[in-house]
Amino acid sequence: MRKILIIINRKAGTDREKQMGAAIRQQLPPERFSVETTYLQYLGHGTDLAREAVKRGVDTVVAVGGDGSINEIAQGLIGTRTALAIVPLGSGNGLARALKIPLDVMQALQVVADGRKMPMDAGFANEHLFLSNAGVGFDALIADRFRHSKKRGLINYARLVIGGFSAYDPAHYSINTDGIESNEKAFLMTVANGNQFGYEFKLAPQASVFDGELDVCLMPPVRFWHLLPVSLHSLRGTIDRSRFMKHFKGKEITVSSPELNCLQVDGDAVPLNGKTVYFRVVPGALQIIVPQGN
Repeated sequence: MRKILIIINRKAGTDREKQMGAAIRQQLPPERFSVETTYLQYLGHGTDLAREAVKRGVDTVVAVGGDGSINEIAQGLIGTRTALAIVPLGSGNGLARALKIPLDVMQALQVVADGRKMPMDAGFANEHLFLSNAGVGFDALIADRFRHSKKRGLINYARLVIGGFSAYDPAHYSINTDGIESNEKAFLMTVANGNQFGYEFKLAPQASVFDGELDVCLMPPVRFWHLLPVSLHSLRGTIDRSRFMKHFKGKEITVSSPELNCLQVDGDAVPLNGKTVYFRVVPGALQIIVPQGN
């Protein structure tokens, strides 16, 4: 009997948790699955629970929440045979969208029940895991401010973007991508593993979490009136073919700047020690449950 641990983040910014009980009983019936449900209690709890699940021989750990809690739980599963599954109950749901996991609870749990596993790449920014993307530019600044905001959701995120735009001074970066040196002044300096920022915004539309590479996304300094066309290109998946983005691939990327102050991984601000970030990819580091068609 397949052992499944479901870890729920009650602070995922949604009331869809109410659907979970009935959906679990329908999609993961006790005659076929051994299901245990638990809740996140403190920062880092997801990692602890995932590591414990690995030791207990759990087949699949289901992260119920947003990209932040998914990242936390995945930290305990890297390099193991225990698979990660996702029921997306966050705001942006970047990784779930990139993997084409349904945003509907019932349908997402059907994907869990089907149990189709694939080895997925994991990215690291210094010692910090990222599954979707990591950045040191304007997105990192907004992630830091979003972390201290009491409000969640796209509207509040957009408010922070608009409010912080005029005062932001794009930094000069020294970038080494697989041994190739470049120097750029950039509004966004983002390294993507998947193709999604969240909310269907794509900085690297062709990126794949299964290709063994990272996608470097550099947006040159832009004016306020460029935000609308940038957003439209991003939603349409054409940003990499526009004048608003420089894009290239690599396996190891080192970024340094005396102006480096913030780092975000999967939309969450994390501590930055020093003025250099080393990005790397570990191919196939995480077993992930995906729908048919990936």
